[in-house]
Amino acid sequence: MTRISRANRREFLKQLGSAGLVLSCPVRIFAQESLPTRAIPGTTENLPVIGLGSTKPVLEIPTNGPEAVAEVIQMLLAHGGRVVDTSPRNEDIDREFGHILQEPKVQNQIFLATKINTPDLETGVAQMRQTQRLFGRRTMDLVQIESLRGLEGHWRNLRQWKDTGEARYIGVTVSNYSNHERLEAFMKREPLDFIHVNYSVMEPLAEERLLPLAQDRGMGVLVNRPFMNGAYFGRVNGQMLPDWTSEFDCESWAQFSLKYILAHPAVTCVLTETTNPMHMEENIRAAFKRLPNESAKKRMRELVRTF
Repeated sequence: MTRISRANRREFLKQLGSAGLVLSCPVRIFAQESLPTRAIPGTTENLPVIGLGSTKPVLEIPTNGPEAVAEVIQMLLAHGGRVVDTSPRNEDIDREFGHILQEPKVQNQIFLATKINTPDLETGVAQMRQTQRLFGRRTMDLVQIESLRGLEGHWRNLRQWKDTGEARYIGVTVSNYSNHERLEAFMKREPLDFIHVNYSVMEPLAEERLLPLAQDRGMGVLVNRPFMNGAYFGRVNGQMLPDWTSEFDCESWAQFSLKYILAHPAVTCVLTETTNPMHMEENIRAAFKRLPNESAKKRMRELVRTF
Protein backbone atom coordinates (compact mmCIF):
# COMPACT_ATOMS: atom_id res chain seq x y z
CA MET A 1 0.00 0.00 0.00
CA THR A 2 1.40 3.39 -0.99
CA ARG A 3 1.01 6.27 1.43
CA ILE A 4 1.75 9.90 0.73
CA SER A 5 4.66 11.06 2.90
CA ARG A 6 4.08 13.58 5.67
CA ALA A 7 6.35 16.09 3.92
CA ASN A 8 4.52 15.72 0.63
CA ARG A 9 1.18 15.98 2.39
CA ARG A 10 2.23 19.17 4.15
CA GLU A 11 3.39 20.70 0.87
CA PHE A 12 0.18 19.69 -0.88
CA LEU A 13 -2.01 21.13 1.86
CA LYS A 14 0.08 24.30 1.89
CA GLN A 15 -0.66 24.74 -1.82
CA LEU A 16 -4.32 24.04 -1.19
CA GLY A 17 -4.59 26.62 1.56
CA SER A 18 -2.62 29.46 0.00
CA ALA A 19 -3.44 30.32 -3.59
CA GLY A 20 -5.84 27.42 -3.91
CA LEU A 21 -5.08 24.17 -5.68
CA VAL A 22 -4.29 24.54 -9.38
CA LEU A 23 -6.47 21.93 -11.04
CA SER A 24 -4.75 19.57 -13.45
CA CYS A 25 -7.61 19.91 -15.94
CA PRO A 26 -9.20 22.83 -17.77
CA VAL A 27 -12.33 24.41 -16.31
CA ARG A 28 -14.99 24.76 -18.99
CA ILE A 29 -17.71 26.45 -16.96
CA PHE A 30 -17.23 30.18 -16.63
CA ALA A 31 -16.61 31.36 -13.09
CA GLN A 32 -19.71 33.53 -13.13
CA GLU A 33 -21.89 30.48 -13.77
CA SER A 34 -22.33 29.41 -10.17
CA LEU A 35 -24.36 26.31 -9.53
CA PRO A 36 -28.12 26.87 -9.24
CA THR A 37 -29.40 26.61 -5.69
CA ARG A 38 -32.58 25.45 -4.01
CA ALA A 39 -33.97 26.45 -0.64
CA ILE A 40 -33.85 24.21 2.39
CA PRO A 41 -37.59 24.04 3.18
CA GLY A 42 -38.69 26.27 6.02
CA THR A 43 -35.46 28.30 6.02
CA THR A 44 -33.84 31.18 4.19
CA GLU A 45 -30.77 29.03 3.39
CA ASN A 46 -30.09 27.72 -0.10
CA LEU A 47 -27.90 24.81 -1.20
CA PRO A 48 -26.28 24.24 -4.60
CA VAL A 49 -28.01 21.38 -6.40
CA ILE A 50 -24.86 19.27 -7.04
CA GLY A 51 -22.71 17.99 -4.18
CA LEU A 52 -20.07 15.37 -3.41
CA GLY A 53 -20.67 11.94 -1.94
CA SER A 54 -17.21 11.29 -0.58
CA THR A 55 -17.13 7.55 0.22
CA LYS A 56 -15.08 6.34 -2.75
CA PRO A 57 -12.52 9.17 -2.92
CA VAL A 58 -11.96 9.18 0.84
CA LEU A 59 -11.51 5.41 1.04
CA GLU A 60 -8.81 5.71 -1.63
CA ILE A 61 -6.74 8.17 0.42
CA PRO A 62 -4.55 5.48 2.07
CA THR A 63 -3.38 4.15 -1.30
CA ASN A 64 -3.57 7.20 -3.56
CA GLY A 65 -3.08 10.11 -1.15
CA PRO A 66 -5.39 13.10 -0.60
CA GLU A 67 -4.88 14.85 -3.95
CA ALA A 68 -7.82 13.32 -5.80
CA VAL A 69 -10.48 14.15 -3.23
CA ALA A 70 -8.99 17.62 -2.68
CA GLU A 71 -9.08 18.36 -6.42
CA VAL A 72 -12.68 17.18 -6.69
CA ILE A 73 -13.70 19.40 -3.76
CA GLN A 74 -11.87 22.35 -5.29
CA MET A 75 -13.68 21.79 -8.59
CA LEU A 76 -16.98 21.77 -6.71
CA LEU A 77 -16.11 24.96 -4.80
CA ALA A 78 -14.88 26.69 -7.97
CA HIS A 79 -18.43 26.56 -9.33
CA GLY A 80 -20.26 27.54 -6.17
CA GLY A 81 -20.80 24.01 -4.86
CA ARG A 82 -20.89 23.53 -1.10
CA VAL A 83 -22.34 20.18 -0.08
CA VAL A 84 -19.92 17.44 0.98
CA ASP A 85 -21.44 14.29 2.46
CA THR A 86 -19.36 11.89 4.54
CA SER A 87 -19.63 9.03 7.03
CA PRO A 88 -17.39 7.85 9.90
CA ARG A 89 -14.55 5.59 8.81
CA ASN A 90 -11.25 4.34 10.18
CA GLU A 91 -9.71 7.10 12.27
CA ASP A 92 -6.51 7.23 10.21
CA ILE A 93 -8.51 7.78 7.02
CA ASP A 94 -10.75 10.43 8.55
CA ARG A 95 -7.72 12.21 9.98
CA GLU A 96 -6.30 12.59 6.47
CA PHE A 97 -9.67 13.74 5.15
CA GLY A 98 -9.92 16.14 8.07
CA HIS A 99 -6.70 17.88 7.02
CA ILE A 100 -8.42 18.77 3.73
CA LEU A 101 -11.68 19.81 5.37
CA GLN A 102 -9.91 22.09 7.85
CA GLU A 103 -8.11 24.14 5.22
CA PRO A 104 -9.65 27.64 5.49
CA LYS A 105 -10.66 27.85 1.82
CA VAL A 106 -12.51 24.57 2.25
CA GLN A 107 -13.80 24.73 5.83
CA ASN A 108 -15.34 28.18 5.44
CA GLN A 109 -17.28 27.28 2.32
CA ILE A 110 -18.63 23.75 2.60
CA PHE A 111 -21.91 22.49 3.97
CA LEU A 112 -20.74 19.33 5.75
CA ALA A 113 -23.19 16.46 6.11
CA THR A 114 -22.07 13.55 8.28
CA LYS A 115 -23.64 10.40 9.68
CA ILE A 116 -23.95 7.92 12.50
CA ASN A 117 -23.56 4.48 10.93
CA THR A 118 -23.82 1.99 13.78
CA PRO A 119 -26.77 0.38 15.59
CA ASP A 120 -25.04 0.85 18.96
CA LEU A 121 -25.95 3.99 20.88
CA GLU A 122 -22.61 4.55 22.64
CA THR A 123 -20.64 3.89 19.47
CA GLY A 124 -22.82 6.45 17.71
CA VAL A 125 -21.89 9.11 20.26
CA ALA A 126 -18.23 8.15 19.89
CA GLN A 127 -18.53 8.53 16.11
CA MET A 128 -19.92 12.02 16.51
CA ARG A 129 -17.10 13.00 18.85
CA GLN A 130 -14.49 11.56 16.48
CA THR A 131 -15.98 13.48 13.56
CA GLN A 132 -15.96 16.73 15.56
CA ARG A 133 -12.35 16.19 16.61
CA LEU A 134 -10.86 15.06 13.32
CA PHE A 135 -12.77 17.55 11.17
CA GLY A 136 -12.17 20.47 13.53
CA ARG A 137 -15.84 21.36 13.95
CA ARG A 138 -18.05 21.52 16.99
CA THR A 139 -21.11 22.12 14.82
CA MET A 140 -22.00 19.90 11.88
CA ASP A 141 -24.27 21.33 9.22
CA LEU A 142 -26.23 18.08 8.98
CA VAL A 143 -26.07 14.90 11.07
CA GLN A 144 -27.88 11.84 9.71
CA ILE A 145 -28.68 8.31 10.88
CA GLU A 146 -27.34 6.09 8.11
CA SER A 147 -29.66 3.37 6.77
CA LEU A 148 -31.95 3.84 9.80
CA ARG A 149 -29.51 1.86 12.02
CA GLY A 150 -30.31 2.29 15.72
CA LEU A 151 -32.96 4.76 14.66
CA GLU A 152 -34.89 5.45 17.86
CA GLY A 153 -31.92 5.82 20.20
CA HIS A 154 -29.81 7.86 17.80
CA TRP A 155 -32.73 10.14 16.93
CA ARG A 156 -32.98 11.27 20.56
CA ASN A 157 -29.29 12.16 20.49
CA LEU A 158 -29.61 13.99 17.17
CA ARG A 159 -32.44 16.11 18.53
CA GLN A 160 -30.34 16.92 21.60
CA TRP A 161 -27.34 17.84 19.43
CA LYS A 162 -29.55 20.17 17.44
CA ASP A 163 -30.78 21.78 20.66
CA THR A 164 -27.20 22.30 21.90
CA GLY A 165 -25.98 23.69 18.57
CA GLU A 166 -23.82 20.70 17.63
CA ALA A 167 -26.01 20.02 14.59
CA ARG A 168 -27.75 22.65 12.50
CA TYR A 169 -29.97 20.13 10.74
CA ILE A 170 -30.78 16.47 11.38
CA GLY A 171 -32.10 13.66 9.23
CA VAL A 172 -31.92 10.02 8.15
CA THR A 173 -30.63 8.13 5.13
CA VAL A 174 -31.64 5.10 3.08
CA SER A 175 -29.91 3.68 0.02
CA ASN A 176 -32.16 0.82 -1.07
CA TYR A 177 -35.83 0.14 -1.66
CA SER A 178 -36.12 -2.24 1.31
CA ASN A 179 -35.94 0.72 3.73
CA HIS A 180 -38.41 3.00 1.93
CA GLU A 181 -41.50 1.85 3.83
CA ARG A 182 -39.81 2.30 7.20
CA LEU A 183 -38.52 5.72 6.15
CA GLU A 184 -41.99 6.77 5.07
CA ALA A 185 -43.44 5.83 8.46
CA PHE A 186 -40.69 7.78 10.25
CA MET A 187 -41.22 10.83 8.04
CA LYS A 188 -44.90 10.87 8.97
CA ARG A 189 -44.06 10.71 12.67
CA GLU A 190 -40.99 12.91 13.18
CA PRO A 191 -40.01 16.46 12.11
CA LEU A 192 -36.92 15.66 10.02
CA ASP A 193 -34.97 18.49 8.43
CA PHE A 194 -33.66 16.22 5.67
CA ILE A 195 -34.15 12.83 4.14
CA HIS A 196 -31.33 11.28 2.12
CA VAL A 197 -32.61 8.70 -0.36
CA ASN A 198 -31.67 6.63 -3.42
CA TYR A 199 -33.34 8.05 -6.52
CA SER A 200 -32.44 8.03 -10.22
CA VAL A 201 -33.78 7.25 -13.67
CA MET A 202 -33.11 3.57 -12.95
CA GLU A 203 -34.31 3.72 -9.33
CA PRO A 204 -37.33 6.05 -9.56
CA LEU A 205 -39.50 4.61 -6.78
CA ALA A 206 -38.90 7.51 -4.37
CA GLU A 207 -40.90 9.83 -6.61
CA GLU A 208 -44.10 7.87 -5.97
CA ARG A 209 -44.41 8.48 -2.22
CA LEU A 210 -41.26 9.70 -0.46
CA LEU A 211 -40.53 12.82 -2.49
CA PRO A 212 -44.15 14.09 -2.41
CA LEU A 213 -44.24 13.40 1.33
CA ALA A 214 -41.01 15.36 1.82
CA GLN A 215 -42.62 18.29 0.00
CA ASP A 216 -45.75 18.06 2.12
CA ARG A 217 -43.77 17.84 5.37
CA GLY A 218 -41.25 20.58 4.46
CA MET A 219 -38.16 18.37 4.42
CA GLY A 220 -35.00 18.86 2.39
CA VAL A 221 -33.94 15.99 0.13
CA LEU A 222 -30.41 14.76 -0.57
CA VAL A 223 -30.16 12.11 -3.27
CA ASN A 224 -27.63 9.26 -3.28
CA ARG A 225 -26.84 6.60 -5.90
CA PRO A 226 -27.46 8.79 -8.97
CA PHE A 227 -25.32 6.27 -10.86
CA MET A 228 -26.23 3.22 -8.74
CA ASN A 229 -22.67 3.06 -7.34
CA GLY A 230 -21.35 2.80 -10.90
CA ALA A 231 -23.69 0.02 -12.08
CA TYR A 232 -25.58 2.58 -14.16
CA PHE A 233 -22.59 3.12 -16.44
CA GLY A 234 -22.32 -0.60 -17.03
CA ARG A 235 -25.93 -0.59 -18.19
CA VAL A 236 -25.56 2.33 -20.61
CA ASN A 237 -22.08 1.38 -21.83
CA GLY A 238 -22.06 1.13 -25.60
CA GLN A 239 -25.46 2.80 -25.96
CA MET A 240 -25.85 5.92 -28.07
CA LEU A 241 -27.30 8.97 -26.32
CA PRO A 242 -30.56 9.66 -28.21
CA ASP A 243 -30.85 12.84 -30.25
CA TRP A 244 -33.99 13.86 -28.35
CA THR A 245 -31.94 14.42 -25.16
CA SER A 246 -30.80 17.69 -26.73
CA GLU A 247 -34.30 18.98 -25.94
CA PHE A 248 -33.13 19.30 -22.33
CA ASP A 249 -29.48 20.09 -23.06
CA CYS A 250 -28.10 16.69 -22.10
CA GLU A 251 -24.50 16.03 -23.14
CA SER A 252 -23.72 12.62 -21.59
CA TRP A 253 -25.17 9.58 -19.87
CA ALA A 254 -24.06 10.98 -16.50
CA GLN A 255 -26.09 14.13 -17.16
CA PHE A 256 -29.00 11.98 -18.37
CA SER A 257 -29.47 10.58 -14.85
CA LEU A 258 -28.63 13.83 -13.04
CA LYS A 259 -31.08 15.89 -15.10
CA TYR A 260 -33.79 13.30 -14.42
CA ILE A 261 -33.19 13.66 -10.68
CA LEU A 262 -32.97 17.45 -10.69
CA ALA A 263 -36.23 17.71 -12.62
CA HIS A 264 -38.09 16.74 -9.44
CA PRO A 265 -38.85 19.89 -7.41
CA ALA A 266 -38.51 18.08 -4.07
CA VAL A 267 -34.80 17.42 -4.62
CA THR A 268 -32.54 19.86 -2.80
CA CYS A 269 -29.16 18.42 -3.81
CA VAL A 270 -27.89 15.31 -5.59
CA LEU A 271 -24.63 13.81 -4.35
CA THR A 272 -22.25 12.62 -7.05
CA GLU A 273 -19.32 10.39 -6.18
CA THR A 274 -16.11 10.66 -8.17
CA THR A 275 -12.34 10.84 -7.80
CA ASN A 276 -11.96 12.71 -11.11
CA PRO A 277 -12.39 16.51 -11.16
CA MET A 278 -13.27 16.37 -14.87
CA HIS A 279 -16.16 14.05 -14.04
CA MET A 280 -17.23 16.42 -11.27
CA GLU A 281 -17.26 19.27 -13.79
CA GLU A 282 -19.39 17.17 -16.16
CA ASN A 283 -21.79 16.48 -13.30
CA ILE A 284 -21.95 20.18 -12.45
CA ARG A 285 -22.88 21.06 -16.03
CA ALA A 286 -26.02 18.91 -15.69
CA ALA A 287 -27.49 21.61 -13.43
CA PHE A 288 -27.42 24.26 -16.14
CA LYS A 289 -29.89 25.02 -18.91
CA ARG A 290 -33.04 22.97 -19.42
CA LEU A 291 -34.33 19.99 -17.44
CA PRO A 292 -36.68 17.31 -18.77
CA ASN A 293 -40.45 17.76 -18.39
CA GLU A 294 -42.75 14.95 -17.28
CA SER A 295 -43.21 13.67 -20.80
CA ALA A 296 -39.46 13.49 -21.33
CA LYS A 297 -38.96 11.79 -17.96
CA LYS A 298 -41.42 9.07 -18.94
CA ARG A 299 -39.50 8.58 -22.18
CA MET A 300 -36.23 8.40 -20.21
CA ARG A 301 -37.58 5.68 -17.90
CA GLU A 302 -38.84 3.67 -20.85
CA LEU A 303 -35.47 3.93 -22.58
CA VAL A 304 -33.34 2.67 -19.69
CA ARG A 305 -35.65 -0.31 -19.19
CA THR A 306 -34.43 -1.58 -22.56
CA PHE A 307 -30.76 -1.67 -21.50
